Amino acid sequence: MKKDDMNFEKSLARLDEVVAALEHGDVPLDQALALFEEGTKLVKSCSSMLDAAEQRVRILSSGKDGPVLDEFTATEEA
Repeated sequence: MKKDDMNFEKSLARLDEVVAALEHGDVPLDQALALFEEGTKLVKSCSSMLDAAEQRVRILSSGKDGPVLDEFTATEEA
């Protein structure tokens, strides 16, 4: 699949496949390294897409008196 065809959902699905293959443990070393490299690229790509989406939300959520949203904060689920 071309890089241009990869949206967030497709990238995340492929990352799941890569992780599953690596966790299974029966991949030859050279293939495991290639999968690991692909996985790290997918993580960076997904992170960039999430950052861009966050920026769009900030822009769309800003009001005439300034931003409506404060800094996004991560919450831990129990």
